Order: sequence, then C-alpha cells, then structure tokens
Amino acid sequence: MRPWLPQCIESLEAQSLRDYEVVAVDDRSIDDTAVLLSQWASRDDRVRVFTRAPASGARLPDQASEDGLLSALDLAVAAARAPLLARMDGDDIADPLRLELQHDLLSARRDLAGCGTAVELFPPSEVGDGYRRYESWLNGLSDPETLRRDLLVECPVAHPTLMIRRSVLFGLGGYRDRGWPEDYDLILRLHAAGMRIANLSRPLLRWRVRPDRHSLTSDRYSPEAFRRCKVHFLDQAFLPSGRPLVVWGAGKVGKPLARELLRQGRPVWAFVDLDARKIGQEIHGAPVLDPDGFEALLRDCDPYVLAAVGSPGARSEIRQVLDTLGRREIDDYRVCA
Repeated sequence: MRPWLPQCIESLEAQSLRDYEVVAVDDRSIDDTAVLLSQWASRDDRVRVFTRAPASGARLPDQASEDGLLSALDLAVAAARAPLLARMDGDDIADPLRLELQHDLLSARRDLAGCGTAVELFPPSEVGDGYRRYESWLNGLSDPETLRRDLLVECPVAHPTLMIRRSVLFGLGGYRDRGWPEDYDLILRLHAAGMRIANLSRPLLRWRVRPDRHSLTSDRYSPEAFRRCKVHFLDQAFLPSGRPLVVWGAGKVGKPLARELLRQGRPVWAFVDLDARKIGQEIHGAPVLDPDGFEALLRDCDPYVLAAVGSPGARSEIRQVLDTLGRREIDDYRVCA
C-alpha cells in the first residue's frame, strides 16, 4: 500500500467537507504504512488509526490478507461514530468534492439508504477493454430505479465509493462472510429489504486497477461466487413463487446460471435462444425455444424470465422484445449477467 497511500491521504485532506472523521485500519501491513498513518493522526485529530497484528508467513508489503478485509471492515464500522459511513481503499484517490456531494445528496434524499458515485479507473496501462466496458456500464447507473433494474447484472455500486447510513448498515447486520463478494451481498440485502440507493453521475473517485486486487485473486470474487450470490437472492427475495422459470439465453451465461438455479432448488422450465442449432434441444432437462415458441408459451402460462446474456447490446434487444410482448421488467422479468 505504501506507494499509493500518500495520494489517498492527500485527497482526504483536500476534501471540501471539513466535518468528518477518518477510521484508518492498518490491515497487518509489514511496510511503513503504520508510520504514515501515525504521522497523519498526529497532525489531524480527525484521524483515528486501528492496527491488526501482522500475520505469520511471507506476504507482499502492500497485500492485505483475504480474511483481513472483512475483519477490517467490521473493525472500522464498529469504531465509526458518524451517522454516515463512507468507504474508501488506501490506494484510491477521492475528488475534493466527494464527501460533500454525497453528504448533501443523503441529507436531501431521506428515501435513500446510501449512495455511490461514478468512477474513473486508472492507471491507463492496467485498464483494458473489459474494464472500460465495466466502467461505462457502472457510470451509466445513477437513479434508484436504474440501479434496481441492473441489480442482477453486477454490483451496481462501486464499493470504494459507497456512503451508507450507519443505521441502515447496523440494521442489516453489517458485512458478513458468505463466501461471495461482501459488498454485493450488502447491496442485495439492502434491496431485498425494500430500500433504495443511488449513484452520483459525476466521477468522484479514481479507482486503482491492480493485478493483485482481491477481485482478481480471491475465490470470493470469482464468477462462480457471484453466481451463487445472485441465485441465492433470486431464490430468497426476487423470484415470484408459482411461476414457470424461463432463462433467455442458452450460452455461456445462461447455462451456468440455470445449473446454479437447479443446484439451489429452482429448476428452469425452458430456455429461449436465437441459435438454430440449439432450438429443440434440451439443456439440464429443459427445452430450448425460439422467440416465437416463447410467444406461444405466453398464451398458455405466465412465466418469469431471467435474461442471461453477457453483452449490453443483447440485454437491450431482449428488453425490447419482452417489452413489446407486454412483459414488465422486475414484475415479469429480470436481466442477469
């Protein structure tokens, strides 16, 4: 963390909102992170530092332990005293207006449980096409309904930008370890409880991309873990009971989703796909229909559809087809990825 921590500290010292506290958690560092944090606290009485003891065994100087992330979050949440809690990593850089604009939004919108912001991924050398597509998707989500609409595509809030009401976080039981992304789990629980969240459309955080980031190295953030998480909440909170379940998309997104649905006790009644080679076949015991076959199905029953495709363009096309057929997003279908 050492090479980037000074930039993070400088960005917080430059915040236009002056009335805040910093709960800095040194997660088992073995470099001079502790010294930097101690120096910061000595010159700024808004800063409190908490240190977790170094773990045994060799580890990169800037690499926090995987189990330490959740423990560090729990420690910070327990120590924080303000009614609004803002998340940030020590290798990111906050815009000077970040805390002020998020504070103002939550002060004006009592209907919101929390908010995030748009982001700028950096450095350019580490940001490939996939990251740019993700950045574009994330930065296109702002109002609560749009976030709710794309909730099952990916986590619609960049965790390092999250500002959440302390009462909400405590009411939800804080962060928890379920073997999948802790931030996504929190946002899904929030929505399952009927609460709303938004994103400011202005990029207020420079979000560093690193090859050793947890999202790339930990099983907790693998595609399989995300899928288990999504299906758990689909089953527990978002899928209506008593309606046949149809997966639109019999490819590399739809088939694994159906397999996980079946594993968690939610068998798929049918698939819909455009590939002529798949039409009439069976996948996991369910027939593959073309769109005309799905339209005919609507005359006999009221299925619930999960549109499971990876491409944003394909998701838009499926939405158009389903809307034309009189299906209502959320009520009759959800888009997944």
